[in-house]
Amino acid sequence: MPQRAPRKVLDRLRTPRRFPKFLKTAAICVLVGGLLSPISQAAAGTAADAGAPAANDYCGGQCSDILPPGENGNATLAQILLNQAFGTQPTHAEDQLGPYANLATGYPALTDAKVDTFFNDASFGVPPDQVASTEKPAGRGDVTIVRDRKTGVPHITGTTRYGTEFGAGYAAAEDRLWLMDVFRHVGRGRLTSFAGGAAANQGLEQEFWRNAPYTEADLQAQIDKAVATAGDRGRQALDDVNAYLAGVNAYIDTSDSGRYFPGEYVLTGHKDAITNAGTIEHFKVTDLVALASVIGALFGSGGGGEVNNAVSLLAAQSKYGVARGTEVWESFRERNDPEAVLTVHNGESFPYASKPDSPQGEALPDAGSVTREPLVYDRTGSAAAPSSTNASKSAATRALSSARRGMSNALVVSGKHTASGHPIAVFGPQTGYFAPQLLMLQEIQGPGISARGASFAGLSMYVELGRGQDYSWSATTSGQDIIDTYAVELCQDDYHYLYHGTCTAMDKVEQKNSWSPTVADGTAAGSYTMRAWRTKYGPVEYRATVGGKKVAYTTLRSSYLHEADSIIGFQMLNDPGYVKGPDDFQSAVRHINYTFNWFYADSQHTAYYNSGDNPVRANGIDAEFPVWARAAYEWRAWDPAMNTADYTPPSQHPSSVDQDYYVSWNNKQAKDYTAAPWGEGSVHRGNLLEDRVKKLVAAGGVTRSALVKAMADAGLADLRAEDVLPKLLKVVNSSAVTDPTAAAAVSKLSAWVSAGARRTETSADSKTYADADAIRILDAWWPLLVKAQFEPGLGSDLYTAFAGNLPVDESPSAAHGPTGAHAGSSFQYGWWSYVDKDVRAVLGESVQGPLPQKYCGGGSLGACRDILIGTLKQAAGLTASQVYPGDDQCSAGDQWCADSIVQRTLGGIKHGRISWQNRPTFQQVVEYTSHR
Repeated sequence: MPQRAPRKVLDRLRTPRRFPKFLKTAAICVLVGGLLSPISQAAAGTAADAGAPAANDYCGGQCSDILPPGENGNATLAQILLNQAFGTQPTHAEDQLGPYANLATGYPALTDAKVDTFFNDASFGVPPDQVASTEKPAGRGDVTIVRDRKTGVPHITGTTRYGTEFGAGYAAAEDRLWLMDVFRHVGRGRLTSFAGGAAANQGLEQEFWRNAPYTEADLQAQIDKAVATAGDRGRQALDDVNAYLAGVNAYIDTSDSGRYFPGEYVLTGHKDAITNAGTIEHFKVTDLVALASVIGALFGSGGGGEVNNAVSLLAAQSKYGVARGTEVWESFRERNDPEAVLTVHNGESFPYASKPDSPQGEALPDAGSVTREPLVYDRTGSAAAPSSTNASKSAATRALSSARRGMSNALVVSGKHTASGHPIAVFGPQTGYFAPQLLMLQEIQGPGISARGASFAGLSMYVELGRGQDYSWSATTSGQDIIDTYAVELCQDDYHYLYHGTCTAMDKVEQKNSWSPTVADGTAAGSYTMRAWRTKYGPVEYRATVGGKKVAYTTLRSSYLHEADSIIGFQMLNDPGYVKGPDDFQSAVRHINYTFNWFYADSQHTAYYNSGDNPVRANGIDAEFPVWARAAYEWRAWDPAMNTADYTPPSQHPSSVDQDYYVSWNNKQAKDYTAAPWGEGSVHRGNLLEDRVKKLVAAGGVTRSALVKAMADAGLADLRAEDVLPKLLKVVNSSAVTDPTAAAAVSKLSAWVSAGARRTETSADSKTYADADAIRILDAWWPLLVKAQFEPGLGSDLYTAFAGNLPVDESPSAAHGPTGAHAGSSFQYGWWSYVDKDVRAVLGESVQGPLPQKYCGGGSLGACRDILIGTLKQAAGLTASQVYPGDDQCSAGDQWCADSIVQRTLGGIKHGRISWQNRPTFQQVVEYTSHR
């Protein structure tokens, strides 16, 4: 069966795009007659429990949210077949996709009264006339699940804590059971055995298992420790998890006996459509730890890449000599660039992971000695095919890079600058686009819990991003460095190493997977073994020599063996008795050990806090590079048994209360706070928010619709065109452009910049861009100009090494970028800052934190201009089909389609493409009118 070449990490999950030819319409009709069942077996009725908007809601009807494509992520076999054959959608499977998509063309005319045209009303409760169904899951009398007519979101109300969490688990399984099952297998490295052996599935399980090769005992130990160290809240969390799992498993049993379980179980061979033979395995506590490890790795684990950093440093030193090469490397690294946009912009300094004056313990590899540690062994059948080995290489590259998916943004304005006097926030996580979505919406009301918002499927015992009674919170990925690389000295053989002077055996952990063809995945039978070698300093990732001595490079992250710890922070955020203001909010998120930026708004205050267990490193350690695995260079007070250490205190984490405004788009948090990814310089996509929000705040009287407009406008902007292209054109126009091809291109690019430099349709659903030629020209020009500008000065080897640290481009259609095509999120990683600083220097403008030399044209304005015009002419001559070559989604030359967002199928239901937007997947718009 056809399968697209995967590009984004979760896009790589294997799901069918079409089914075998024998599933003809007639056969479908027969199946429909026998198998069609409603996706939810809720008993329809009135919502006596729901009533009018809740008395504990202080938002005054001004809280809104959206999460495409829709709440319903489960579908029976019949519903899947109908969707594949005729495009019909199960109820509430995509009813949030249209409003979400329409904001791209509708935002210019947005008013406060029209906000909920593009968002859902996120008030607590369901008005009686809006109730679609009520149910008492498993016949329990202590919990009710009410679903609203508009979106089908579950509103869970319990009279006991156990019943409340039971209902949350039951609702989660109703809406995301198949997805939950998929990801518990991803977290255990068992996806291929469960869902099929497609190369995409192989790459996905390898990517995650490489960094978290846990045994069942490891998973259980993490639960035990999280509970044991958190006192009463830890015990409550375990009770909540057990109740949640009881609800999940009750739904499994009910849907199995009622034969309305997700149809993917049939298509993947786990259930028989005729006899109902087969089993859907119950969930257990360790499944949730496996799920958490996937989510944490995707969005909350900053750092890594120290070996790649060392390789590019050696390349720089090889070209320029040690001193000059180090200077060049540091300038491109931009650890603490003075021109970088900041979330905490009041000048307060939060030093972390700074460059030491005299680095200690560095263990840089000998040039050319680095090899990546193999993960896959004993390939048989289709596992030995080129597509499989290529998937393994790509998975390893992604797993070991510091260019992790950041995504998510936040715009928060203090009440001092709003029309109402109350703070306003527009914020949410950019988690990609999937069908079903990774997140799910819910409202939970019960003893000690009062919240509505989004949670990752399978971890929804609490709302993870959303609102409480009189406050809302959200997060963006922060990316500060909590991962270090150690060089362990080998002894005896390649699988023993020195630990504090003793030759110690590495721990071998294996996961054996095999698969056979199914209806959903026709990949031929195959098998392999994943083998990880673990040390006290983490899993082995590379082999090399250092000064001729054989070493293994390991990676150790502070959240390794601590995937469950953050549950306490989320429990606190859901507790109205705990969070009563910004200080309580900051206290709660301090308990989250993943690397996130957290934002808060209530009717009076705004707040920000950067979370994560930031290890206290030994004096003189440079976190950018590998260090020797010796006691003197370990984290302070490090205990390898459970990977605990001393962590930086809250006062050293970037934080703030009631700043005039906050913006975050995975940019630098604060002055002197070093983040792991490259590219936090003078031009960053955070500037798109900063410029717009700063202007609104200066004018005053900010409204909800105005802040949404700022977000939406930034979400359509081409960062290169808005912030770099004007300077490039300034060089080009420094003399008259006489070449007709170049002159025509300059005219089109200039007109586009004047029009706002947006990638937007001519009209709603036109599927044609305004300024289409200019967009095509810049898409073609950017990689050409970057290479021509920098490669001559850097040399091919160093240019290639730096491009390995920081991709050159990440336009919406850039399949080569870290995010990949059709994923929405764009312009996070690229050489925009380098181009900006270099061109400004050539123009003679002031540059803070300049590059070590002028690269464009060797510093000559005329020569730089010649390079730009030459590459511009080359770009202008490329056709749309050459710039946008087509893929499994789009024909060659279809510019709009190349940019378009695709809801990547993680199950059997497909959805249509929508026009590109660079915005959060789940998003809230909030303005509270009162407080408890």
